[in-house]
Amino acid sequence: MKFLSYLPTVKRPVERRLSFNVKLKWTLIILIAFFILSNIPLYGLTENALQRFEYLSLVLGARFGSLMSLGIGPIVTASIILQLLVGSKLLNIDLTKKEGRKLFEGLQKLLAILFCFFEATIFVLMKGLQAQAGLEWLVILQLFLGGLLVIYMDEVVSKWGFGSGVSLFILAGVAESLFVRTFGFVGPSFQAGNETLRFSFQPSGAVPVLVRSIIEQDIAGAKVVIGSLIATIVVFLIVVYTQGIKVEIPLSFARLRGLSLRWPLEFFYTNVIPVILISALLANIQLGASLLEKTGKIDAESLAPWLSGPGGKDGLLGMILKANSFAIGIRPYLQALFYLLVMVAGSALFAYLWMRTSGMDPKSQAEQIMASELHIPGFRKDQRVIETILNRYIPVLTILGGAAVGFLAAFADLGGALVRGTGLLLAVMIVYRLYQEISREHALDMHPALRKFIG
Repeated sequence: MKFLSYLPTVKRPVERRLSFNVKLKWTLIILIAFFILSNIPLYGLTENALQRFEYLSLVLGARFGSLMSLGIGPIVTASIILQLLVGSKLLNIDLTKKEGRKLFEGLQKLLAILFCFFEATIFVLMKGLQAQAGLEWLVILQLFLGGLLVIYMDEVVSKWGFGSGVSLFILAGVAESLFVRTFGFVGPSFQAGNETLRFSFQPSGAVPVLVRSIIEQDIAGAKVVIGSLIATIVVFLIVVYTQGIKVEIPLSFARLRGLSLRWPLEFFYTNVIPVILISALLANIQLGASLLEKTGKIDAESLAPWLSGPGGKDGLLGMILKANSFAIGIRPYLQALFYLLVMVAGSALFAYLWMRTSGMDPKSQAEQIMASELHIPGFRKDQRVIETILNRYIPVLTILGGAAVGFLAAFADLGGALVRGTGLLLAVMIVYRLYQEISREHALDMHPALRKFIG
């Protein structure tokens, strides 16, 4: 597959280690570019039927109706398909070798580019983003170019900035939504009889709504807001606490006697990747259902509670608090249970597949340890010994951590957190990972004031 080498790519920096200022510069440049592109509307667009899917836009790092309408959807979809093919051995790629990983990355980029065109075409032809007569292919071209920009902006951040572009775009969207949902005074409304979006000055954020509810003695409304605030805080605290849970493997240097360190295996071993993948998969299913809704064969509204939890933005808890009773019918509880099981099982599955395909499996980690001239004290200096010991922990941590992250995301959704649980969970974990990366790799070359703040 030599043709993969002809795909445009972002060159890696010549320096083995980039400075804090360089990474910060490129991260901010891409972040600003993302917000600018998110506010450039598509030329020729007449109707945006996807505008009501705010939750999906957060998960996909997208803003429907703009150049960023596709968001990270093509990247994540390509990753899901390749992981399933490699994990099921339908595609034989040895990811333990450099050539195999390079082939995987090339195929993922090619597939993401193809999905940019495919999703752009589907969005327009299925009337999710309705274009003016005769301008359909112009809108498709804009969507395709926007998707390409996301692919290469993600690559720039991955090679020149902090973390990855996928995480950065999700974090940017969630942070903006969280601020608006907490303190917003300008609320959206739709003009009667059509989909024209208007804005009016009315309490829309949790804090002003809570104040208004107290003033107007709206007890039910106040309870829903307080429940949302509590669910948000609880999920935040749980995620921060569980970040410190880890298994540490003692290691020592072969050449330097007496010098040792610990190799950490964190509880959330695969980080936020599993919940991104399962959430994106569910988001794509809902998007597909919404596009097919006009055919009359699928009712997207009735499908949504099964794939994103009942109660909309207020969640199952909000439904109970509004009714002031647990007697809300059996259907919402069945929908909540189904959604919870899908998130837990899906996150666990994708965590395992990601571990096997991203160089985080026991064999790859053992190779990395041996390459660093480290070994486990009391055992022979043999890669197979290290791999056997890591096999006791990594698969278990992967599945349990993936299931736990899926449960937390579903819990936040069902509790009616200020932003969708998946988005909140992703934002907290992404920020924590960025903090760890910056404090670990740039403790000496950042500004003294910032160093003191980060600790």
